[in-house]
Amino acid sequence: MLPILGLPTRRSYPRKTARLAVVLVAAALGGACATSKPPAEAPRSARYEDLVAFFRDWRAFQRPALVSGVPDYSARAMAAQNSALAQWQSRLAAIDPSGWPIARQADWHVVRAEMNGLDFDHRVLRPWADNPAFYVTVFGDESDQPAREGPFAAGAVELWAYAFPLSAKDAAAISPGIRAIPGLLGQAEVNLTGNQKDLWTHAPAAIRRQSSVLADLASRLTNDLAALRTDVLRAKDATDAFATWVEAQAPSKTAPSGVGVNNYTWYLRHVQLVPYTWQDQVTLMERELARAHALLAAEETRNESLPPQTIVASADEHSRRFADAVTEYMAFLERRNILTVKPYMDAALRARVGRFRPGPREFFTEVDYRDPVVMRTHGFHWFDKATMAREPPPSPVRAGPLLYNIFDSRTEGLATGWEEWMMQAGLFDSRPRSRELIYILVAQRAARALGELRMHANLLTLEQAAAFAAANTPRGWLSLQGTLVRREQHLYLQQPGYGTSYLIGKAQIERLMAIRRQQLGDRFTLKGFVDEFLAAGLIPMSLLTWELTGQLPEDVRQMLSVP
Repeated sequence: MLPILGLPTRRSYPRKTARLAVVLVAAALGGACATSKPPAEAPRSARYEDLVAFFRDWRAFQRPALVSGVPDYSARAMAAQNSALAQWQSRLAAIDPSGWPIARQADWHVVRAEMNGLDFDHRVLRPWADNPAFYVTVFGDESDQPAREGPFAAGAVELWAYAFPLSAKDAAAISPGIRAIPGLLGQAEVNLTGNQKDLWTHAPAAIRRQSSVLADLASRLTNDLAALRTDVLRAKDATDAFATWVEAQAPSKTAPSGVGVNNYTWYLRHVQLVPYTWQDQVTLMERELARAHALLAAEETRNESLPPQTIVASADEHSRRFADAVTEYMAFLERRNILTVKPYMDAALRARVGRFRPGPREFFTEVDYRDPVVMRTHGFHWFDKATMAREPPPSPVRAGPLLYNIFDSRTEGLATGWEEWMMQAGLFDSRPRSRELIYILVAQRAARALGELRMHANLLTLEQAAAFAAANTPRGWLSLQGTLVRREQHLYLQQPGYGTSYLIGKAQIERLMAIRRQQLGDRFTLKGFVDEFLAAGLIPMSLLTWELTGQLPEDVRQMLSVP
């Protein structure tokens, strides 16, 4: 039987408790398609195949309808989607997973979590109405995640995925998304009625980045693609006009942008499937920040007689040291038998080492240019993406990226944890000063997570959260003079739970590892653990813990409402 759960509204602030209670029959669905209507009464089922069919229907419903090639996020379309949601929830609730193997039950909970994500969008986030940056849809760089971080309108054009000069086929593939931009941004000026000051104030920078990407695209198009170039320039003009319009509106916005403590906790538990409250995460992040600073002090004391690390200073040095870093790291993984190294992993890392950038360094460049091996460990993301592209999926539900960044406790938790675990496994034994870099990374993740938590509690503005993260990151490397610190906090303000997922996911993986070590005793190996972990796919850590151990920790049991 599904529980009665309190669903707080957006303006749920500290010390204010929402009283609205509804029956959560499965939780919310996203982006309504006007033609996708479930039956008024869903037939009962206990077949996994029916969940798979439902999942396909749900994903079609979640996408917005296209009107003249433009995704429809109008108030009327979103109201229709929201009103249809309860029927879709009933349809999922009619599928009983209780007799299935745990992995299939986990898939059911994944689908419910995605539906909860759409519900939260309609009740609280309302990105189409409150967040101008939602309408950015052209990207020149590849995300290291299964899907791009944050909420964005449908129809994204991921330019990094295409080779230049563009072929006629690729030009035809990106053309619809480019042509939609003027209409989408025109619609945005009608849809955007929110009053969230920080979301409006910090959106123009993101919108103008799209303009830069479009300008670069136009310059790279060959003469035989003149029609596409015309569309790209129209899209750029529309983007510039939209940025100017948002800038003009921003000074009139007066409301805080955080979702509030109660909403934040609901989102963690029912969308991200993280069994902690807002306050739990504050406590954990404060502990991680203190731990990082204390251990950094100990490392610095141990290494005080050693010379400082040499910083990459030229393009030639960058090419050599980064290539050597991949070679060293991959050899370490094989030599220490830490995981099953697949043939495509080496190439996946080498393809993303980047190029030398002179001038002021942002935070991750400060780390990377001192020891390129360190951030190759965080590059586990590229192993994940390569695996998703090349290996058979664990299930139809896990064949592609989950919606609403539900994968982040798994993906960011593993990549962040891997940095410290590889240090403990001996990767930096010959370069002790690199151990300092690991604790600087932990401190930065904890500091920015606390900034996110306090932004969403409406205790800090985005600028104050950025200043807090900068002040609590060692050595001044997360500088307010750069762009990274504000871009990160802007993402976390748009996508609750993302900034905390790095260290919270790491803690969840460590708990899972401890349980498996207890279960297996002398049969436990790190390689065996990592291999079974990777084989399960990119789903929330709470579900992976249940699936891989056969056990439900009490906090997870309560969160999932499993008998």
